[in-house]
Amino acid sequence: MATKAKQKMTWTQEEYQELAKSKEPPRPVAKNCFRAFLVGGLICIIGQALMELFIRVFGFTEKTAGNPTVAVLIFISVVLTCFGVYDKIAQWAGAGSAVPVTGFANSMCSAALEHKSEGIVLGVGANMFKLAGSVIVFGTVAAFVIGIIHLLIGMGR
Repeated sequence: MATKAKQKMTWTQEEYQELAKSKEPPRPVAKNCFRAFLVGGLICIIGQALMELFIRVFGFTEKTAGNPTVAVLIFISVVLTCFGVYDKIAQWAGAGSAVPVTGFANSMCSAALEHKSEGIVLGVGANMFKLAGSVIVFGTVAAFVIGIIHLLIGMGR
């Protein structure tokens, strides 16, 4: 008799999944989509405003204004991540803050901040490489170094 009662208490995986799904609160999909659209759109508007600033004030062309615009957006994202603001925005906005280049910068900076106690190479460097992929990080750093070298060579003329 005890074995029969014990068998009745054991749930199948499907029964457990059904129970878990019934207890799960409903997801506000429309609200989440609106928030993502709002924040992602706001980031894009800021990017467009920065691009217009570089074109009109600093005399860049449409082609050349993209690079400093992206650099400024990345810088803003990293600063906001360091102060803990970007994570709060991301928690509220969801994918809207994760899709643009600022989300990538946030994920890189977060990994660096989280593992800084382990040292620069094994903590910050290794965990940034894990997260972003060595090719992407190496390409970005290499482009920066080559840009500095190009600038220094150009100044010597």
